[in-house]
Amino acid sequence: QLPTWKEEEVEESKIKEKEMEQRLWELNKVKEIMVGGETSIDDDVIAAIAGAAAQEVEGVASMGTTSIQRSISESIGRSEKRSRGVEIEAGKKEAIIDLTLHIIYGFNIPNIIIDVRKTVATRLLDLCGLVAKEVNVTVAGIEFPERMPGKLE
Repeated sequence: QLPTWKEEEVEESKIKEKEMEQRLWELNKVKEIMVGGETSIDDDVIAAIAGAAAQEVEGVASMGTTSIQRSISESIGRSEKRSRGVEIEAGKKEAIIDLTLHIIYGFNIPNIIIDVRKTVATRLLDLCGLVAKEVNVTVAGIEFPERMPGKLE
């Protein structure tokens, strides 16, 4: 009695099922499955993270250049709103960050810059796995709050 093509398919299916069972058993034994591939993070994403980190520091009022310069740059497509005041040069493992920011009047500028550098470097390492090789900071202005503590009206 010769096997029909359906019987051959059933037999082949049983073989594949046994192979899959073996593979599933092996995968269940392994706690962590490593999958290779390449990851790239766009410079705009890195810039957005660096900008957000810099603005977390107390005493940083805003990011970027003056509003007229910023509006012109954004209108001609030279810079983007979400990464305003941040320029990035990033490789696979390291990044150089240039920040332009405004400080609130009354805060110690050198201390704020130290805090900005630490915060930006920490966030880039934690979120992107990038080492901040340099965090260059330009203080473009001082912002005066409308009501300062202790000011008489």
